[in-house]
Amino acid sequence: METNNSIPLEKRVQRDVESKSLTIIPKSERYIQYMLDLMLKLPRIEKFSIGTEYKTSMYNMMECIIYLSKVPIEERFDYTIKIDVAVQMQRIYLRLMKQNKWIDEKKFKVSLDLLSEIGKINGGLIKFYGKNYKKSV
Repeated sequence: METNNSIPLEKRVQRDVESKSLTIIPKSERYIQYMLDLMLKLPRIEKFSIGTEYKTSMYNMMECIIYLSKVPIEERFDYTIKIDVAVQMQRIYLRLMKQNKWIDEKKFKVSLDLLSEIGKINGGLIKFYGKNYKKSV
């Protein structure tokens, strides 16, 4: 069995990052399921307008998260940025839903907490891939 000291630092960091990119998948699934349940309770008009936009954003985010573990490591930074944009858009949608009283304070807080977990993990991935694999322009 290998000890942590016998594994080069770069390999340990790489393993930790891979673990984070895998951890984000179940957290995203949980968040999406919560949001889908919440959207079923939105008023009819909003369900088909902002609800559709929100769902599209969530599905695009999940697609990028899956790509994150499938594409070559040099291309992953681009996907972390796409995930970050999706998270920001979903925060805006959530605030709009709360301001218009389509969701209550408790649902807003739970949704935001679930989304923040995804954002924090992705933020760590952005830092890692940005530092080590960002393409110079």
